[in-house]
Amino acid sequence: MTLKTFPYTSLTEKGETGTVYAAEPVCKFFLKDNDGSGSLFSMFMLLQSQVQFKTWTHLKDVILEGKDAFSSAHGMECFEYIRSDERFGELFNRTMSEETSTMIMRKVLEVYKGFEDVNTLVDVGGGLGTIIGLVTSKYPHIRGINFDLAPVLTRAPFIPGVEHSAGDMFVEVPNGDAIFFKWILHDWDDEDCVKILKNCWKSLPIKGKVIILGMVMPIEPKSDDTSSNIMFGMDAFMLTQTSGGQERTLSQFEGLASRSGFIRCELICVAYSYSVIEFYK
Repeated sequence: MTLKTFPYTSLTEKGETGTVYAAEPVCKFFLKDNDGSGSLFSMFMLLQSQVQFKTWTHLKDVILEGKDAFSSAHGMECFEYIRSDERFGELFNRTMSEETSTMIMRKVLEVYKGFEDVNTLVDVGGGLGTIIGLVTSKYPHIRGINFDLAPVLTRAPFIPGVEHSAGDMFVEVPNGDAIFFKWILHDWDDEDCVKILKNCWKSLPIKGKVIILGMVMPIEPKSDDTSSNIMFGMDAFMLTQTSGGQERTLSQFEGLASRSGFIRCELICVAYSYSVIEFYK
């Protein structure tokens, strides 16, 4: 958070001077989301939480011993901890499903046109359904299926055009002509991603597609490129969160697509530091 300093001259006869402070324009992105436009507030609070600070102190366990830093720090895997710590779990779900996701998804809907020809869209790991609700709001012809674990969906509200469906993506995925992932595959190693994507392949018709919203890493970091710095920072963050968690290059996404049975992988567009990628059956 940054503040701007303004010298000013008092209106009193003494002509006294003093200093006032005002938030820089960038600070608007960190305000609580009161108008539905999205905010980075929850993401900021999540990254600066004591839970995450403690996790970073175990980075050496990943590098030297190949252990899961989050488990080393908290005695359980990340997603198990999210379910056990109500306060942290609420913050995590708000970050993934509401404020930050809303800001990014609104940008995606401005630049990505791939939902126009979709009739049934499945959002895998869709949380409370906020994101797929944004899609069906813009494209009311779409039948939306918000797919997540049953405990997550107990708090999911009614959303017009959206059906909440409980299940496990490692077992099966609901049928649809398009399947959407937002910030999901970076939680898992390649083998787990292939398991999930093969289930998607089974649930898609011929010419169906998987739509992935995530970061696409450059081959090498670029010190003068803000997006590059964000991506490599997030890659390091994912390294601490889950066993095998990582951001991927386009070549790595192509490898996942091929191993899962898809005939083509294509990077469609970019929204902020995130990319939209399509796998075609």
